[in-house]
Amino acid sequence: MTEAHDDAELIKTLRMNELFDFYGDLLTAKQRRYIELYYADDLSLGEIAEEFSVSRQAVYDNIRRTGKLLEEYEAKLHLLAQYTGLDDAATALQQYAAVHYPTDTQLQTLVTALQQHLAR
Repeated sequence: MTEAHDDAELIKTLRMNELFDFYGDLLTAKQRRYIELYYADDLSLGEIAEEFSVSRQAVYDNIRRTGKLLEEYEAKLHLLAQYTGLDDAATALQQYAAVHYPTDTQLQTLVTALQQHLAR
């Protein structure tokens, strides 16, 4: 595999894991398990197929359909995009406060609380 292909696969894996964090509870138990094994645990299609006594093609089809479903949820609900925007804004706020208000401990405490809340 090429480096560009590896990078694309890594980006896809990260995206699926992020979407799974937000929408995993909306999936069936089987869909959740396949996605967890493939993207989070890095098992191969063959290893997953063996565990569930199904074909590699069945595993591939399920993962592909489930990935599309996760993308559809994000397209409709935008939870990941909203979280990313809030997280970026909180980081920018923290940096601004540190530079312009370094002695304002109450502001620092509030910003830290915001970042901790977003990290949940």
